[in-house]
Amino acid sequence: MSESPRERIPSHIGAMTVFGGGWAGVAALVNRTGTPVPERYALADLLIGGLATHKFTRLISKDGVTTPLRAPFTVYEGEAGDAEVNERPRDEHPQHTIGELLTCPFCLAPWVASAYVAGLMLAPRAARTWAATFSVVAASDLMQQAYARVRTA
Repeated sequence: MSESPRERIPSHIGAMTVFGGGWAGVAALVNRTGTPVPERYALADLLIGGLATHKFTRLISKDGVTTPLRAPFTVYEGEAGDAEVNERPRDEHPQHTIGELLTCPFCLAPWVASAYVAGLMLAPRAARTWAATFSVVAASDLMQQAYARVRTA
């Protein structure tokens, strides 16, 4: 039997604690290493990071190839088209909360974006390389979609 949303509150608190703990760890590392925290971020870093975060979260949450990452926490429901699948979180605790996170690109975005912004502070070249890679993939996907529509029109 599936848990009610109220029964999942402890699991959601756990997820929020992990998220906050991750930021506390970044803050401690920045403090210990003396890494300067940027006063502001370049617009290009934010735009490319946003595009990369969008693509990466869809890849993790919807791509058929990444199904093995989600499988312990989700139930397969069918193809969604364009190399994506539909899955739902398993009913069991704690798989349900992790499954919610892994099947929802909107839910994953703050986690991925936070890792990217932390990367901009701690390893900016690596963070920008990651963002450039997934931004190029997102642009390629857009062109593939446009080509497919033009070809079938």
